[in-house]
Amino acid sequence: MIVLKFTQALLKDMKAIPEECDDSGELSLFHWHVNIYHLNRRKHIVFINDLSRLCIIIDGIRSGQVTPLKEKFLSTLRTYMVSEGIGEARIDAYLREGSEIAIAKTNSRSVLGTMKEATFFTEDDFEDNLSRLQWLNRLIHKPLDYREPIEVFKKALTSR
Repeated sequence: MIVLKFTQALLKDMKAIPEECDDSGELSLFHWHVNIYHLNRRKHIVFINDLSRLCIIIDGIRSGQVTPLKEKFLSTLRTYMVSEGIGEARIDAYLREGSEIAIAKTNSRSVLGTMKEATFFTEDDFEDNLSRLQWLNRLIHKPLDYREPIEVFKKALTSR
């Protein structure tokens, strides 16, 4: 099950009610922190993976559209994983295991700090969202021992 951990601002915007999630503070490959931010007067939703700090950004979601948010997240994640050369079998296994999606509250200040850093570096001078994601996921982060999020994500997928 994929757990999307919404910030208070996003919970309010999406009019979502969080479920109780028993993760006992562990960082999981299936847990994502999610926040809302504005870029050029357009609403964007940023997803940061708890374990690898992989970043996914989507736009075109309006207030209260939780179901389209989930669908667009999964399709953008699939497209991004294909562009990074991750095999179809691994992608299908990850998305099959995470076929159910739950919404919870944020619980990691470290992941929120990484999210703030990712949105700080996000600009609108990329030709498309895919190139933006590829650039963002090659920034090194201290919580990952100065490794790239995409490499940590690929390694975690391989070890599953």
